Amino acid sequence: MTDETLIKPDRETKDETKAGSYFVSNYPPFSLWNEKDVDCLPSMLNSPSPGSAPLGLYYHVPFCRKRCHFCYFRVYTDKNSNDIRRYLSATMKELKAYAASSYVNGRKPKFVYFGGGTPSYLSAQQLTDLTNEMKSILPWDEAEEVTFECEPGTLHEKKLEVIKNFGVTRLSLGIENFDDHILAINGRAHRSNAVFRAYEFARQLGFDNINVDLIAGMLEETDENWSNCVDQVIDLSPDCVTIYQMEIPFNTTIFKSMKEKGKLSAPVADWQTKRRWVEEAFGRLESAGYTVTSAYTAVKDPDKTKFIYRDRLWSGADMVGLGVASLGHLGGIHYQNLTHIDQYCDTIESEGPVVRRALLTTDEERFVRELILQWKLGLVRPSYFKEKFGIDVLKRYSEVFEEWSASGDLIIGKDELRLSRTALLRVDSMLHSFFLPQHQDIA
Repeated sequence: MTDETLIKPDRETKDETKAGSYFVSNYPPFSLWNEKDVDCLPSMLNSPSPGSAPLGLYYHVPFCRKRCHFCYFRVYTDKNSNDIRRYLSATMKELKAYAASSYVNGRKPKFVYFGGGTPSYLSAQQLTDLTNEMKSILPWDEAEEVTFECEPGTLHEKKLEVIKNFGVTRLSLGIENFDDHILAINGRAHRSNAVFRAYEFARQLGFDNINVDLIAGMLEETDENWSNCVDQVIDLSPDCVTIYQMEIPFNTTIFKSMKEKGKLSAPVADWQTKRRWVEEAFGRLESAGYTVTSAYTAVKDPDKTKFIYRDRLWSGADMVGLGVASLGHLGGIHYQNLTHIDQYCDTIESEGPVVRRALLTTDEERFVRELILQWKLGLVRPSYFKEKFGIDVLKRYSEVFEEWSASGDLIIGKDELRLSRTALLRVDSMLHSFFLPQHQDIA
């Protein structure tokens, strides 16, 4: 029996933080993705018709200096230069295969996202060679945004220059906290001095959009520490601030420790405290001139500072996912690559299929996916769904909206459904109201 069947997350998120993933990042649930739908992807890619949705690229860099205790992504901390070279070469073979398909051929990405792991773990030369080859295969000249995730301790001025020069417009710094003790006890590789050094270099280089990440509820975080972190962010004055509430997914070292001790609740702040901290941060950021633009983000200038990767994906864009364990979405098909690096590289080198599981979605599932993801913005426009899907969300979900409105969670305006601030901070626990009946009890 798996851990997931033994322990079910509390969707209401009212009390202690239990193990499991609360954050809703896609729909239908990942547990429904399967092997039988894998063959749908090559069939679609090789069909005569090219895709018409905006196209994006996601590139997964699975290498890190150290694995954070709360990390649940596919990362490796033990790979040498030959391993990395082999991986980079394999991903380029994967990209060439997509670019040659009739579905992708001739299209250019509107957004590019480097995630991890730690993209900034790669050397300046590796990044230069990698991005030059990517552009030669699928040109970026129409890209509206290129996002690059960084661990501050891996950055120096020369590497940041290279990152800027190959076209990154949105630099995302994984700060998480400014206290060295809290960074250490949570397994972060960097310390606060690296944050300030990297940020100063990035500002001098003139990146269009610098985002900083914080996590509310890290191990041993306190009210005082959280307040100090918000102070530091306001002093830095980044273009965008992203704040996540700490979760403990099953494949983290924190959960492993919980199992060994027989604990059901994680040793982190409860949900009320985490939401209070995020509410405090958003309020202080608004006082400093920021605008809250989603359940997780505040931006200094909403007319200038966008997050195109998010907004395109939440509106049905196609995305080629490259690399080990990478997730993609093409023509209504969700898919994930093989999840072990050696198996991924071996399969690419033998010209075999690297997709591990997939899901061919229905029109109804695509509608629900966009609706639940756009709720995370705190604002849903019924006219969008009427025009794109022919569905009147006001009529279909009238009982849900009446309940939300009566409890103060929803403000209904002219072509506008807006969540209250308190609802926005727990939106992930509210989204199951829109899951189709057959998905209601699926983790």
